[in-house]
Amino acid sequence: MSPEIRLSGVTKTYVDRRDGTEQRVFDRFDLVVPAGELVAVVGASGTGKTTLLHLVAGLERPDAGTVVAGHGARPARLGVVFQQPRLLDWVSVRENVALAADAAGRGTGGVDEILDAVGLTDYVGSYPSVLSGGQRQRVAVARAFAVEPEVLLFDEPFSALDELTGRRLRLLLQRLWTDRPRTGLLVTHNPLEAAMLADRVVVLEGRPAVVATEHLVDVPRPRDPEDTRLFDLHRRIVAELT
Repeated sequence: MSPEIRLSGVTKTYVDRRDGTEQRVFDRFDLVVPAGELVAVVGASGTGKTTLLHLVAGLERPDAGTVVAGHGARPARLGVVFQQPRLLDWVSVRENVALAADAAGRGTGGVDEILDAVGLTDYVGSYPSVLSGGQRQRVAVARAFAVEPEVLLFDEPFSALDELTGRRLRLLLQRLWTDRPRTGLLVTHNPLEAAMLADRVVVLEGRPAVVATEHLVDVPRPRDPEDTRLFDLHRRIVAELT
């Protein structure tokens, strides 16, 4: 069973190295992502969305409070998709995915299956430098799923892509998620992307950030990107952000 993600009383402050001023991003912040749920976090720039994801990933530590993503004292096995693919350009597509799976102790037996699932069977021997931006991000998605994660984290995964490519990858991610459900946290600036992919959308505002509103996405999967219910939710979220 997938674990939940729980942030309890989290405080996080950064100090500006130039003048020593403090920027408090979170102050006794709470958030729960129930087991098996994909939660999207949206908000204006500077509200701490990426910091939130980095705290869950263990890339940042809170100044106070607790961040738990796992079963009790055992941390969850994480798969992370960043805005940039962060691939190793000197090894092949298959090796990029296999190295991650092997490092996670999952073996490489499922690598070809996940590469086929993301539509890269014809490119397993290619090097990332010859791939398009969308293909490189497909490798990054495959790498995240190849480690058989208990928790998946997405940090603006499609924001660097053109709209058509981003749309295709959202549909791909929806299919992968349906076939391989996990607990997940998606950080995005795109309210329509949040509505399309998530079970619940959390809107952050202010600094220190607080949860302004939450929206349950009561639309069954698979979801059509043109579904008017998703556009209605998108409009409500945009109105809250402006």
